[in-house]
Amino acid sequence: MGIAVVAAAGASSSMAFLRTRAQRARWVLTPLASSSFSAKPISSSASSSRKLVLYSKPGCCLCDGLKEKLLVAFTLSGPDSLHDVELQIRDITSNPEWEKAYQYEIPVLAKVLSDGTEETLPRLSPRLGVELVQKKIAAALKQ
Repeated sequence: MGIAVVAAAGASSSMAFLRTRAQRARWVLTPLASSSFSAKPISSSASSSRKLVLYSKPGCCLCDGLKEKLLVAFTLSGPDSLHDVELQIRDITSNPEWEKAYQYEIPVLAKVLSDGTEETLPRLSPRLGVELVQKKIAAALKQ
């Protein structure tokens, strides 16, 4: 069984995450017009209906910690699986509106609703383990 390692452009090796080939889904990091990246699993379904946005900035240790936990949480299976969730990571320093809104709050995790609007999720404690992060996100996405 092989292991694939994927990291965002310019990301440190600590931002890399592992997936086994047996899990079938791959992650693709695509630059967006807003200078952010979209981390999206490619699975058998053509498009994901569950989407999250993470507002962060470079050099934020809380942001980096949450990114790492999210990327691992997305690889876990089980009843709270997040394999079909699209995660878009937005650098608030690339957009003055985001920076004004979130400069003192990052990391901010929001779910994208069916009408395209965003709903901010409750802040996840940096002390939470990956499994608990997965459960809390899965519960928030069900609401």
